[in-house]
Amino acid sequence: METMTNTGDATATAHEAPTDETTAEETGRNANRSTTPGSEGFKEFIGGGWAERDERLPEARPQAAHAAARRATVSAAFPGQRLVIPAGDMKQRANDTDYPFRAHSAFAHLTGWGSDSEPGAVLVLEPAGDAGHEATVYFRERAGRDSEEFYANPAIGEFWIGPRPSLAHVAADLQLGTRGIADLDAVVNSVDTATLVVREADAAITERIDHARLRFAAEEALSTNASDAPFSLEVNAEHEPDADFARVLSELRLVKDDFEVAELRAAVDATERGFAEVLAELPRITSEVRGERVIEGVFATRARLDGNDVGYASIAAAGPHATILHWTRNDGAVVPGDLVLLDAGVEMDSYYTADITRTFPVNGTFSPVQRRVYDAVLEAADAAFRIVRPGVVFREIHAAAMEVIAKRTAEWGFLPVSAEESLQPENQFHRRYMVHGTSHHLGLDVHDCAAARRSMYMDGVLEPGMVFTIEPGLYFQADDLTVPEEFRGIGVRIEDDILVTADGAENLSAGIPRTADEVEAWVRGAQR
Repeated sequence: METMTNTGDATATAHEAPTDETTAEETGRNANRSTTPGSEGFKEFIGGGWAERDERLPEARPQAAHAAARRATVSAAFPGQRLVIPAGDMKQRANDTDYPFRAHSAFAHLTGWGSDSEPGAVLVLEPAGDAGHEATVYFRERAGRDSEEFYANPAIGEFWIGPRPSLAHVAADLQLGTRGIADLDAVVNSVDTATLVVREADAAITERIDHARLRFAAEEALSTNASDAPFSLEVNAEHEPDADFARVLSELRLVKDDFEVAELRAAVDATERGFAEVLAELPRITSEVRGERVIEGVFATRARLDGNDVGYASIAAAGPHATILHWTRNDGAVVPGDLVLLDAGVEMDSYYTADITRTFPVNGTFSPVQRRVYDAVLEAADAAFRIVRPGVVFREIHAAAMEVIAKRTAEWGFLPVSAEESLQPENQFHRRYMVHGTSHHLGLDVHDCAAARRSMYMDGVLEPGMVFTIEPGLYFQADDLTVPEEFRGIGVRIEDDILVTADGAENLSAGIPRTADEVEAWVRGAQR
């Protein structure tokens, strides 16, 4: 792969107006190997002779209307306050290579811009009196083909990364106002202490907003009485009003609209295809020293074909690795007779992701002890699902699953007390074998709505449109002396994506085999 400059410099270039005076190669880390011609003759030659661009504007994307409704809700929550929601920028992987760009989920939720969003973009909701707020997306528009950026900037030049959108294209696509990134300076210069920003989205933007708010507060203090200054903040420190803003944006995502539910269904369907393709590759998987890597790669291929990427690092855990909750190294062998725990999800181009786990026997048949563990986990999952309906408190789902986990581990003699005693808050001995929670909200983030208040999340009441996982498990580490030897090294998790409906719940991933008999038939059938 040929590159010319450290794209870590793109943090600056994406936030600044284009200039021809300083090219990327002059400031990049790889200027010592650049061969780009600099003559005026070359610049003139490469800048001409191009066909006219297709400037036809697209129809509004389906999620544009939904994003507008979400912005209206946010506007009503913060009347008269300027709101800044950055997309974030490229993140450096090594030298001049970056991780694939993914916009911040709050930005995607409020704009509808997903995998095709522009690094460094910023959504600003500007107070507009009785009209609420005026929404504008600021981003670095493509440069003309007669500019050096076009051919000499590998971070953003179209010769290097392909076509980029115009302001008019994005405005039509998202049904939003658009302006060039240079115009963001005027926004920053007008920042007051009431301005709010999504702090974690883009460190550079947050620092600029912090400095601007401090400047405004200092000017106010000098013009009045310092003791009356309405604002206290250190640059890059926690800021309670910003945290409250993040909370509102997070809680807005607790209930999904029709578009979001449709995208989650599509993500589940794509994930089902990915799981089936993994099973079809079992002969190859078991022949490789790093068979877990083959599982990871097969699933990642489906994720890229049907969506944007995997929604999180896939867990392809075989044998005793299945007892490690977040095993993402995926460098082990896959051995007949062992179980594979595959926890993976496809993220759509809209960024909505599935999160599904299935545990299957490599040779197509559970051993008696493997089946006993598997059936206990399935029993816990089904018990949790049965109680899901509007009006139930979210934490009750976990409690329902834990009753089964405590009962079965007590029956097997693993606990120092009875199941009833273990379920008491001061004991919880059964949690040794399942230390994680049973459920989490799902959406744009695999662990969605992370900034929501506990009263709205764990202690929140279920409503139609909520989507979350149910994922109990049992994990008996290879060196756990509290369980008989035949249990050691067995890990099982069953995870489904659940939609709360008007009168109950729908298991969106019910089409992926769940019972032990179904799973055995699934594995065997994939080999025919």
